Formats: sequence, structure tokens, C-alpha cells
Amino acid sequence: MIVCTAIKKVSRKCKYAVLIGLLLSVLAWKASFTGDTNRTIDDNFATTQTEEDKLRDELNSRIAEASHTNISAEKDECPEKSPLLVGASKLTFESSLNLKDVEKENKVVTKGEYEPSDCKARHSVAILIPHRNRERHLLYLLHHLHSFLQRQQLHYAIYVIHQAGDATFNRAKLLNVGYLEAIKDFSWECFIFHDVDLVPENDHNLYICDQQPRHLVVGRNVTGYKLRYKGYFGGVTAMTKDQFFQVNGFSNNYWGWGGEDDDLRVRVEQQKMKIVRPPANVARYTMVFHKRDSGNQVNKNRMRLLRQTTKMWRVDGLNSCVYDTLSVGRYPLYVNITVNIGQPQS
Repeated sequence: MIVCTAIKKVSRKCKYAVLIGLLLSVLAWKASFTGDTNRTIDDNFATTQTEEDKLRDELNSRIAEASHTNISAEKDECPEKSPLLVGASKLTFESSLNLKDVEKENKVVTKGEYEPSDCKARHSVAILIPHRNRERHLLYLLHHLHSFLQRQQLHYAIYVIHQAGDATFNRAKLLNVGYLEAIKDFSWECFIFHDVDLVPENDHNLYICDQQPRHLVVGRNVTGYKLRYKGYFGGVTAMTKDQFFQVNGFSNNYWGWGGEDDDLRVRVEQQKMKIVRPPANVARYTMVFHKRDSGNQVNKNRMRLLRQTTKMWRVDGLNSCVYDTLSVGRYPLYVNITVNIGQPQS
């Protein structure tokens, strides 16, 4: 009986030992499987990380290559003297010319603005043209002026400032408006104040600004290509943005023909600036014939106003130019700004 009891105890211990052994085997197998799985995950992660690194390196390389390509693709600055200049040209004013013809000739112009395609322009210039009832003159000017400016390899835009209504014409105030509106579009370095009836004959007469204000009309056909009078500063003038701001622009009070350009000359002289001109054989213009416009009579007050310039220039000009912009049309060849500039004071 005692023997049997002992055998049963041993048998029970063996069962426990077997169970413990099986349990340890399972744990060992699971540990081995988990280790393999972790190693697989680690290997996969390492592979993925390596692939991402390669992709990132390749992307960075392409970005660097693209940046280098863009830098290489930047246009060189245009030469100081344009190779496209031809000098004096024979001007024609065909009665059959129409706006569509001029647009076809200037497909490179977009909304009145042009930049050279093969080089970076050295100068950015805004051309300001005061206008009313001079459509034919404007057409002739656009026909010649666009090609003239393109041969000079300029970045330019042409602004036509149209006076609405039938009040007496005010060229000076329209040019103030043109300046104030143009600087909303771009930080133009140079402004050319240009009469609509004057067409340049020689593209060596550069439409650029200088350290001093420039007068570009030394002579015209109707004056035998001589300066109209000593001190004349009208027709076509060039001033930097800062120069024009420094003199407070034109006076707003010259209604009708005459006086406003002499007023501007006095303002320039007040600021100790000196007017410079191109050579007489280059600064030549053809004036397109026209009769005196209705609404642009000779200004009988011009001499009285001129005597007041030295006292009034600080308060009469850009800082007092009040107007209503009625429309801004961006046409293929120019920007048309139509404004109401009010009436002359009675």
C-alpha cells in the first residue's frame, strides 16, 4: 500500500515536470518567433528608410539642378548701346493706317507694355501722353513710337491720359494724373512726358532719364529744327520718379494752351537742377500738323501764373492733384486712363 502511494506521488511529479517542460518549450518558441518578426520589421524599416533617403537625395539633387538651370537661364543685361538702333528714319503718315495694322506690327506688346525677350532692359520707362480728340495723332505716334522704343531695348509702358468732358484742356494736370496712376502699376524709374503730335525721327534720341532733367525736343520740322526759344522745356521731357516728385510735378492751374512747361522749368531751377539736352542733330521731331483744338485756347493767365511759381510750387502740384478716375482700359498698345479733372476756377 505504501509502495503504491509512493509510485503515485512520483508519477504526479513527472506529469508536473512534463507540463513545465512543454510550457518552457512554447515560451522559447514564441520568443524565437517574436525575435524573427522584430528582425524582419527592423530590416523592412531599414530598407524603407534607405529608399526614402535615396529618394530624398535624388529630389534634393533635382531641386539643386533646377535652381542652377534657372540661374543659368536668367537673361543677361542688355548692352549699353542697343545694336538695333538705325539712326534717322523717314517717317510716314499714311491716311490708310488703322489701329489693327499697328497692333499686328506690335504683337510683342501686351496691354501697352513691352520688355526685350533676349536681354534684361537697363531702363524701365513710363511714357505719359495727355489726350483729347486727337485719335489720328495718337495712331501715328503709336505706329512710330513702339518700334522706336523697342529698338532702344527698353522696358516700357505707354499711358494715354484722356480728359473727359468739354472743360478747357489741362495738359499739365493730366500729366500729374498719369504719373500718379502709373506708379500704381510699377515702380517706374523714368517718366517721359510726351505731346501726342510730336514724333521722334532718330532712335539715338534715347528715351531714358539722367542725373538731371532731360529735354528731348531740341528741334522740330515746323521751327526749322531749332530750339523754339532759350529755356524751352516743352513737347517731350524726361524726369526720374524722384526728380518729378522733388519739384511737386506740374502746376494744376494751367487751363488752356501755354505756360505749364515754363512753370516746370522754374520748378526745376528752384531745386538747383540743370536741364540737359541730346545733340541737336539727334533730338529732332516731326510735328503732325493740326489746327488749334476747340477747348484748348491760349491761356491768357499764363504770365500771371508764372510770376507766382516760386511761391506756389510747394502747394500746387502732385500733392494737390484732385481727380476722378472714370475708367482704366488696358488695350493692346496702351493703357487708357479716362479722368474727370474738374473745371478751371472762375
